[in-house]
Amino acid sequence: MPAKRVVDLAGSLILLLLLSPLLLAVAAAVAATSPGGILARQARTGLGGVTFAMLTFRTQREADFGPTPVGRLLRHFFLDDLPQLINVVRGEMSLVGPRPPGPDDSDHADRARLGVRPGITGLWQISDRSDLPWEEMAVLDLHYVEQHWLGLDLLILARTLPTALAGRRADRPVRLA
Repeated sequence: MPAKRVVDLAGSLILLLLLSPLLLAVAAAVAATSPGGILARQARTGLGGVTFAMLTFRTQREADFGPTPVGRLLRHFFLDDLPQLINVVRGEMSLVGPRPPGPDDSDHADRARLGVRPGITGLWQISDRSDLPWEEMAVLDLHYVEQHWLGLDLLILARTLPTALAGRRADRPVRLA
């Protein structure tokens, strides 16, 4: 088993165990504040073009009426992405990699991403530049695809927690994809 997959599997299982009280509290808050399921499933394309259901905590009201108050808080601190740890355990995602494209995306950047597992976090998420236009974010994802190695993954993971704790700046739009 390659080292990256070992890190992904061990890291995601440890994080699921350590974060289980937080995951349960978030699930209870989502369930208590608005009707509907706790998790949202979004079709995404992963390694080799295989489609999978990317998991997130539900942050939207029914019928797409915008984020719930709990949803805004989850998005601010990137907590809505924590269920993706399950996607990592299942081998559909990695802890670090480019964001997974939707199944209908077909530009060059999206096709190139299919050579690696998509990730929960990546270069542009930790670069304090998540307010970049999509095209520039895609360039950072392509750089990762071309240059990834375990040391870069560990650096990105180390920078992810401080980035998440700082939260999204109020002047940055929340990206739903």
